[in-house]
Amino acid sequence: MSFGFARAKLAESGTAHQFTFLDMNGDILDMADFAGKTVLVVNTASRCGFTKQYAGLQKLYEDYQSRGLVILGVPSNDFGKQEPGTDSEIGQFCESSFGVTFPLTIKTKVTGEAAHPFYAWAARQVSALGRPRWNFHKYLISPQGELADWFSSMTGPEDTKLRAAVERWLPLQTPEPLGKERIPA
Repeated sequence: MSFGFARAKLAESGTAHQFTFLDMNGDILDMADFAGKTVLVVNTASRCGFTKQYAGLQKLYEDYQSRGLVILGVPSNDFGKQEPGTDSEIGQFCESSFGVTFPLTIKTKVTGEAAHPFYAWAARQVSALGRPRWNFHKYLISPQGELADWFSSMTGPEDTKLRAAVERWLPLQTPEPLGKERIPA
């Protein structure tokens, strides 16, 4: 399958905001729409020993969504053929089994020559250790679209290092101005 995933030719530099995915409905999911937000991109699979991480990812999303976190689930059949279902089956499984409400892409290649351009870009940003070697590998993208950090499959969404990294990269919140009182209507 060929999709026009990248707006720009694959460059060594650039940001994650130059890429697009297709969501579960087949609509374009433009990473540029996440500019100003922190994004955790996770390659997922429904029949993996790490599949229970969906629950932790949903909790992380609920905890930080209002502060600017987006979690993007990228189902992939690259490792152990552990994502054999159709896009519709994957979406239904995630919703019914784990209550997933964060965005999911269609099933996508994340390794090798046919890897999605986002994953090819991310692979060039990190050492070989920072590339997906199994399901539930995580890339943390800063609000500016830079690759801020990565976490292996073994690092669950509840891990304190992962949560600290997410918090460090959350967009600044605009506090209410001091001295302003709310006047009841």
